[in-house]
Amino acid sequence: MSTNPAFRPLVAAIVVALLQTAFLGYMIESRASILRNGVDVVLKTVPVDPRDLLRGDYVILSYNISTIPPEKISGGFPGEATDAQLSVRLEKQADGFWGVSEASFGSLVPKDGSVITRSAPFYFYPTSGSPQSALTVDYGIERYYVPEGEGRVLEEARNASALAVTARVDDDGRMQIRLISIDGKPLYEEPLY
Repeated sequence: MSTNPAFRPLVAAIVVALLQTAFLGYMIESRASILRNGVDVVLKTVPVDPRDLLRGDYVILSYNISTIPPEKISGGFPGEATDAQLSVRLEKQADGFWGVSEASFGSLVPKDGSVITRSAPFYFYPTSGSPQSALTVDYGIERYYVPEGEGRVLEEARNASALAVTARVDDDGRMQIRLISIDGKPLYEEPLY
């Protein structure tokens, strides 16, 4: 029994649509899983700038945890240029914000009162003949998209050091922005879906 040749493109289109839907569902559920099950850490932002032609207004966010001094890195540095990723231990500071207490190019052992996150992958270049300088890393939460025309308020608050971000960290060290606050007052809260 042979199939109708006109039927094949329809089956192919249905299969492609199902695969695309499954992929989008996975992306959405992955983000929602972090927001649903992760641990909250409040991060202090530091001044940085912003518009994406395809996605609209956004605010560039940089954090106190984005710069890691070399003395905070345990286990040493790679001896040659390589693709790298840091494990970063965050602990709550006296001011209520979370800061870097330790980082490593390897794994860190869980410890009470701390959260371990992972930096985004980056290319590491060792410095020769001089001490290693501080590392600047990203965590995948450096852009926050806002409705058109509303980015200026967040930029002004960020530049005045009044903006705080509550990010949620899952067991794999992935982060998602959960809440944006100005002077402790919630402004934007991310829904699960």
